[in-house]
Amino acid sequence: MFTGPVSPARLTVWVAAVAAVVARYPSAMWPLRPDEAGFLLVARTWRPAPDSVYGTYFVDRPPEVIALVRLTDWLGGPYALRVLATVGIFTLVLLSAATARRLASYAAGLSPDRTDRVAAWTAVATAALVSNTGFDAVTAKGEHLGIPLVMGSCWLALAALERTSVRLALAAGLVAMLAVGLKQSLVGGLVFGAVLLGAAALADRGQQRTTHLRLAAGAAAGAAVPVVATVVWAVVAGVDLGTLWYTVVGFRSDAAAVLAAQPSEALERRAFEMWLLATEGGVTFLVAWFVLHLPPLLRRMPVATSAVAAMLLVDLLALVQSGSWWKTYLVALVPSVALATCLLLTVERPSSQVSWRRAVASVTRALVVLSVVTSTVSLYVWWHITGEDHRPVGYYTGEAIGRAARPGDTLVVYGGRPDIQWASGLRSPYEHLWSLPMRTLDPGLTDLRELLTGPRAPTWFVEFTVLDTWSESGTERIGEELLERYEYVATLCGEYRVYHLRTLEDPVIESRCGEPWRGGLASLRD
Repeated sequence: MFTGPVSPARLTVWVAAVAAVVARYPSAMWPLRPDEAGFLLVARTWRPAPDSVYGTYFVDRPPEVIALVRLTDWLGGPYALRVLATVGIFTLVLLSAATARRLASYAAGLSPDRTDRVAAWTAVATAALVSNTGFDAVTAKGEHLGIPLVMGSCWLALAALERTSVRLALAAGLVAMLAVGLKQSLVGGLVFGAVLLGAAALADRGQQRTTHLRLAAGAAAGAAVPVVATVVWAVVAGVDLGTLWYTVVGFRSDAAAVLAAQPSEALERRAFEMWLLATEGGVTFLVAWFVLHLPPLLRRMPVATSAVAAMLLVDLLALVQSGSWWKTYLVALVPSVALATCLLLTVERPSSQVSWRRAVASVTRALVVLSVVTSTVSLYVWWHITGEDHRPVGYYTGEAIGRAARPGDTLVVYGGRPDIQWASGLRSPYEHLWSLPMRTLDPGLTDLRELLTGPRAPTWFVEFTVLDTWSESGTERIGEELLERYEYVATLCGEYRVYHLRTLEDPVIESRCGEPWRGGLASLRD
């Protein structure tokens, strides 16, 4: 990726990559989060059927990410996915520097020394953004696993254009689509490559039309490979293609309608918290600074700027369209914000007499420093609050239920906390481990009510969320069934109401909610 002697700038890139790995230490200090636990449960019980991609449980994710979870679990257990995510973050920082060098050279024609400095600052910016604990430095989610692929596809697209290589174009399309297989919203690599090639073709005014068509065909062929492979798998596994389409694509529109139909204070609060976090972390300032200088950047570097601007715009639209406003979604912005930062850094030219060009790069570096400081502080704050106040109450709750349970017991968690389900070690007879699929596919809770009144009724029932949180749910009848067939056992960790099927013996349940969590994964009990 880098050749020649190790200059201070290139050394900075490696230091930034190592720092990003060190900043992932929270992932070694916390049990599985809800999405990780849910993906693991889906992967371990994966039994495809004509009307279900995954069988036992429903999740609106492509088969690629569940297959990856299953593979890492088989190779190294539940936490191996976090190791893979950490390796990916290390690679992301190196790839961001390599892409920045190529982008600065291609777009601005900078000297090798200048491109090295731009690459170093871009790497530092990438490491700072991806290490912010507010964005989530604990979980290994689709965003963390996919953004190295997004950045890698950008590097490949630039290399393919510079070398007019169909093979590199094919690789760029393939890698970009693999990122989408890990999280559907990670389309930035596809957008970057498409706009880069299209803008380059327009800039050439048709003089190399055949060359650009060959590159486009190669990229399209590469992007088609994961799609065709998934379809072939579905046919072989006996999954109806309509079911596959709805699970991966169609569900999102229905879920968005559910979210839009019932605005909640929680969504508004999360949206404000996300904006505040993005501002504190430097993302808002970097994006605004890039947009402010978009006209001169387009004049000086039209092809590269168009590609980066389109990529950033699509990433922002995907974040807004998600509707849920989870903070982890900010991770998906890292590649596009890093490349926007790279372009801003290329504005400065030592020989130029225009003072604003130097000012633009100086302010950009100051914003990068702000991101570094914010991420460093966030790591300190995370360590402090986990030692003093914050505890994995979801894990403690599931653990307590698992210890009190008998062989054959089952558990349903109302409100969407797969980490409680995983920690208990009990299976769920209800297919919805998350709240949004439950609200979308079982809006009146008809399936849940039939389960509670039937012979497969769960032994344990946990209210993670109070029953009447969502008005579209038939919670009144669910409450009646709980009163009739279940007995209240305890409120664990002061948050989760636990019920048990009425029996002659009252279940005894004890939790360690009062214990601090400081031993990392060593604190997990068998």
